[in-house]
Amino acid sequence: MCLLVACSGTARQIEIGPPPAKQTQGVFAGPLCSGEACKCREGGGDGGAGTPEQAGYKRFEVRLASAQQLWIKVADSMMYKNAEQASACYYVDLPIGDTAVEMRASDPNGVSAEWSIKELGSETKSWYDSLTFNCGNPGVCSFDELDTKKVEYKDPKRDRCGSVKIKGLIWDTGRSPDQQYPSELLVRATLNVYKYVPNRPHGADCSKKQQEEFDADNPKM
Repeated sequence: MCLLVACSGTARQIEIGPPPAKQTQGVFAGPLCSGEACKCREGGGDGGAGTPEQAGYKRFEVRLASAQQLWIKVADSMMYKNAEQASACYYVDLPIGDTAVEMRASDPNGVSAEWSIKELGSETKSWYDSLTFNCGNPGVCSFDELDTKKVEYKDPKRDRCGSVKIKGLIWDTGRSPDQQYPSELLVRATLNVYKYVPNRPHGADCSKKQQEEFDADNPKM
């Protein structure tokens, strides 16, 4: 399959291959998961997702949403959502440091895709927006929409109350017959998980100055 590099300044073509197999395979964490199946959290706090028992790891929610089938690979775990599900959730524990992420959508009539990864604060029981990528959901992703994301994701804004920074976010696309909507979408990124333990809830003022003031008023025991 011959595809164009969407984030490049030139129109060179590459091979990205067919979509992955229609299956979920990996190691999933917490009471909401059983084997390779998980259900989405409900209610406040951790929503039943629990926190990691292993030191040096943090718990994350991976959510896929679309009227189409979607895939996402986080580290060595592959997650698949079929077209019969409006959304699907999975929970994984990730170590401090870099974790590779690969997201894939495929539909000959144009893709519609939304992926989100949220970090759970073990102390705050708050969920932080680590990475969200949406193109066309609900609806159909267009090349014009992807063009606007070149600026948005040139320097991905991170949830400063959380402990994750996004690096190297890029995407590749294929073309549908009308040349307006991609029939394939492959997104790659790296999650850089800091050792820092979030101590303020999502939505708080977590600018550097405010964080320094908060830490000074709330020293670690």
